[in-house]
Amino acid sequence: MIGECIAESAPFGVVRAVEQSIAEIGCTAENITVTKEYPDGRMDLVCEGRKRFEVLEVNRERSFLRAEVLLVPDEPEGAAEQERLRAIQFHLEVLSLAGAVQDLSAADQSQLSFYLAGSLPLDLDFKQQLLAMRSEGQRIQAVAAYLEAILPKLRRASRAREKAGGNGHV
Repeated sequence: MIGECIAESAPFGVVRAVEQSIAEIGCTAENITVTKEYPDGRMDLVCEGRKRFEVLEVNRERSFLRAEVLLVPDEPEGAAEQERLRAIQFHLEVLSLAGAVQDLSAADQSQLSFYLAGSLPLDLDFKQQLLAMRSEGQRIQAVAAYLEAILPKLRRASRAREKAGGNGHV
């Protein structure tokens, strides 16, 4: 499937597997580059998510799933500036606690929620819920609330790592 998409410069769909089925909402992805090709045909890729879709009907005729989909546009409501800043603040604190940095200047502000959530190893159920939301304002609020909820545990873990690294001394 990926070989066909690369040859045709075509996007492909990414859908989360759930139990014996697939999620109702997925995302198109575009291959940006092939970073490595293996002798058995596998590839390491860098891809970017593009447009959300709803799966209408699954076609199992080939060795990979194909589907009839309906693109799901966002509602025009954007995120409030205060909520965006709150989500960014929590995101930057999570990164800092992990010893990482990220440049947010390249992020598409109309899709900031996906950028923030996609750059962290967050719970897959939460990410799927985010994908199903049709409002950037809702998604930014959800991301901010999620990050705020996990920050106390991350702070405690960071303090414990610091103490352990100092042999118990601060």
